[in-house]
Amino acid sequence: MKNKIIYISLLVILGALIFSCSTNPPEQNIDFDSIRTQAVSTFASSLTETLVAVPTLSFTPVATFTITPTPITETPLPTATTNPCYNLLYIRDVTIPDGTQMRAGEVFTKTWEVQNIGGCAWRAGFTFQHVGGELMRGNTVTLTEAIPTGAKRQISVELVVPSGINGLIQSSWRMADENGVFFGDTLSVNIMVGSIATSTP
Repeated sequence: MKNKIIYISLLVILGALIFSCSTNPPEQNIDFDSIRTQAVSTFASSLTETLVAVPTLSFTPVATFTITPTPITETPLPTATTNPCYNLLYIRDVTIPDGTQMRAGEVFTKTWEVQNIGGCAWRAGFTFQHVGGELMRGNTVTLTEAIPTGAKRQISVELVVPSGINGLIQSSWRMADENGVFFGDTLSVNIMVGSIATSTP
């Protein structure tokens, strides 16, 4: 009986060995070169798949311009006016033309014809004042009525020829608004006082 048990045990062990040998696959020779070749091709394939094409830069030629300098011409600046609303234009001498011979102490009235060429009427209260030369006892003239735009008027000043002066005597006058700001042309009277020497031909 004891031998039978030993025999059966040997059979079981032998069968197990045979079974284990039949389940293990035979050893194969591994080709490492082919494995490396396959790995390299796989890596190269992945590179070509992820590689993004770099755009090529193209340059467009820029047009060139030739700048010709423009000559600078000086434009005369307009004469500054205190108030463009008011303006006076001298038209003519009504009395005592320039160069009139007069005596010392003689009283006379100088009259000018003028025109309002501004954009506004001259209001009552505007004055006509002495601004240069000999005063010749003249007094400021004050307008008593408005003078509309475009209207013509005669302005007169009573004067006296000064004594002790011979030759050319001049007196200048201008219109001013109610604030004393002058505007328009300057009006003048020019007289000759004393004897005028005549040349012998």
